[in-house]
Amino acid sequence: MPIIKSAIKKVRKDKKRTVVNSLYIKAYLGTLKKIRRGGGDIKKLINLFYSQIDKAVKHKVIHKNKAIRLKSRISKKLSKKK
Repeated sequence: MPIIKSAIKKVRKDKKRTVVNSLYIKAYLGTLKKIRRGGGDIKKLINLFYSQIDKAVKHKVIHKNKAIRLKSRISKKLSKKK
């Protein structure tokens, strides 16, 4: 356990951030699973996935290069299916 006051505050802050960050991550991973399974309207799922990825980047949950890589891989897989 931290002893210094600022370290105690940092632990408290990190717990809150972890909860918020995990919400963004779970959101786009859930949509990614739905896309890979192929259920539902793919175009709507793709748009939702892209917006969730962009929101995660905006809130600095994931790096922008990872977002670009994820979008690229999904679009490649979908273009191969067609």
